Amino acid sequence: MLHRSIADLGLSTYAAKERYQRPRPFMVNGAPTCTPDDEEELRSNGAYPSGHAAIGWGWGLILAEVAPGRATELLARGRAFAESRMICNLHWWSDVSEGQRMGAAAVARLHADPVFRAQLDLARGEAQALLARGEPPARDCAAEAAALSAAGG
Repeated sequence: MLHRSIADLGLSTYAAKERYQRPRPFMVNGAPTCTPDDEEELRSNGAYPSGHAAIGWGWGLILAEVAPGRATELLARGRAFAESRMICNLHWWSDVSEGQRMGAAAVARLHADPVFRAQLDLARGEAQALLARGEPPARDCAAEAAALSAAGG
């Protein structure tokens, strides 16, 4: 479900990125980024609004629906993913803020899709079954790092 939603969330920002072509902070302030190998490609991709913030916040919203008992932690993680783009000198605050808004709008739009709703219901059932068994969430930091890297986090 998350893999399927990444395109909807990330692409929700592309029309505005193309229109505004806002320079990224590292292009203006000359300070380093967390991902120097990506800087050349990022120079040609506008900063406003942040697609990664749309993805991070959107995933937080989706996962909070899947596991409402963990909503606070999941939303905090989605916000941290979005804000990491500022910390890494890749986006301005307004890029991240608008990316989060666009991510929320994309999630709202996904709810009109019966396939997404079916996947959401299936994920809820899986999460409830795990919680009913009393199993703690798996903690695989290497897998998390790889997933964040693949998503550009």
